[in-house]
Amino acid sequence: MTTTHVRSTPHAQTAGGTVTSGVEFDIDEFGPRFGAEIRGVDVASASDDEVRALRQALIDHKVIVLRDQRLDDASHIEFGRRLGDLTFGHPVWNSGDVPDEVYELDSADNGFADVWHTDVTFMPRPPAGSILRPVVLPRNGGDTNWADAELAYESLSAPVRDLVDGLTATHDGNREFGYYLKHRRDGHGNLWDGKEVTALAPVSHPVVRVHPETGRKALFVNPGFTSHIDGVSDAESRAILDLLYAHITKPEHIVRHRWRLGDLVLWDNRNTLHYANRDYGDNRRVMHRITLRGDAPVGPR
Repeated sequence: MTTTHVRSTPHAQTAGGTVTSGVEFDIDEFGPRFGAEIRGVDVASASDDEVRALRQALIDHKVIVLRDQRLDDASHIEFGRRLGDLTFGHPVWNSGDVPDEVYELDSADNGFADVWHTDVTFMPRPPAGSILRPVVLPRNGGDTNWADAELAYESLSAPVRDLVDGLTATHDGNREFGYYLKHRRDGHGNLWDGKEVTALAPVSHPVVRVHPETGRKALFVNPGFTSHIDGVSDAESRAILDLLYAHITKPEHIVRHRWRLGDLVLWDNRNTLHYANRDYGDNRRVMHRITLRGDAPVGPR
C-alpha cells in the first residue's frame, strides 16, 4: 500500500457556473488504479466540501474504506442522501424492522453474498453505488472482495474488446429472488423507481458499460445475475461469459477488505463486482447496506 496526501477538487454547479473547492485527504491506496482507505474523515460531521470530495474519491478509486465511523441506520442514511438519491433497500427483500432504505444481510437469515455479483443488475436501472457497514461480525472471516471491471476491460486483448463492445446480455433476478417474491411476499415486493415490484422480468444490458461520469468502459456482466449473452447460441454464450468471468476475477483485478466494526465502505456499482467470503461457519455476520439511485446502463454502440 502507498500512503499519499491527495488534494481532491470536487466540482459544484452554481448559478454562475462551475466552482471548485479543495479538500485534502490522507489516502492509503490499495493499488495504482483501484481501492483506497481514506483517513481522518468523520462522515457524520463532514462538511459539504468533504462530502463532495468523498464522492469524487469514489469515482477515482471505485472502492473507498473509511474506518472508525460511529453510525446507526439513521446517520448511515443521512450520509447516503448527501451523496445522492437513495433507493429502497432492495427491490423485493423484506429486511424487517429497519428503515426502508436499508438492506440487511444477516447470515442467520440466508444473508450471504458468496457469488461474484454487481448489485441489482436485474433491474432496468441498477444502483449507481452502495454504502455498506457491519453491524455484527464473526471473530474472523467474512472479508469482502471487489473486482475492477474497468481495469478488466482495459486488459482484454483488442480483438476481444472489439467483440464484447457490440454485445448485450440478459440479467435475471428470478434464480435468486423469484421464489421468495412469489411465495414469501405473495408477489408484492418493494418500490423501485416509483413502482411496486410484482415480478422480476429479465432485462438486457450492454456487456460493456460506459461510465456516465467518466466515459470509461467497464465489463458489465456478473455470475450472480447475468443469465446469457443475447443473440448467440447457448454454447457461445457460456464460452464468452466464462472467459470474461475468469478474466475479471484475476488476482491483479481484485482488492480484499477485512472488516472491523466502525468500518464504512463505498463502492461504484457501475464498474465493480464483489464477493463476500462465507468462511465463518456458524458464527453470525450482519451487514447493513444502502444504495444510491442509478441510471439505465449505456454501451459504446
